[in-house]
Amino acid sequence: MNKIGIASDHAGYEMKEFLVGYLDAMGYEVLDFGTHSPDSVDYADFAHPLAEAIEKGELPRGIAMCGSANGITITLNKHQGIRAGLAWEPEIASLARKHNDANVCSMPARFIDRDTAIKIVDTFLSTEFEGGRHQRRIDKIPVSGCGCGK
Repeated sequence: MNKIGIASDHAGYEMKEFLVGYLDAMGYEVLDFGTHSPDSVDYADFAHPLAEAIEKGELPRGIAMCGSANGITITLNKHQGIRAGLAWEPEIASLARKHNDANVCSMPARFIDRDTAIKIVDTFLSTEFEGGRHQRRIDKIPVSGCGCGK
């Protein structure tokens, strides 16, 4: 069974709940980092635990949502071992995987519908990293002394 983590703030709560059910039906073991209600919360409180689980190797990838996806993506990318890509359509998710080896897909829950979210998630999960010249670029992302094993 494949594992995947998911996190959102209140603006992404309904979409997250929908995607948890979708991923479960697709055979994924979903680790839900919250939020667990539509009450107002801070996205960082859910982004950091998701990022840490990926950095520790507990999960290969994650999905994250907030209203615009900007805040949660910025927070995730503070972690040296995270490459979160903001995707609002499937082609962007594909490029994030192919060229950036993104390990988290962030989506703007207030700006996409459920069908688009499914297409983005499916693309993110089925697209492989191309490597080659892109690996050289990815190797330059971590700040030296990060302690992230690179």
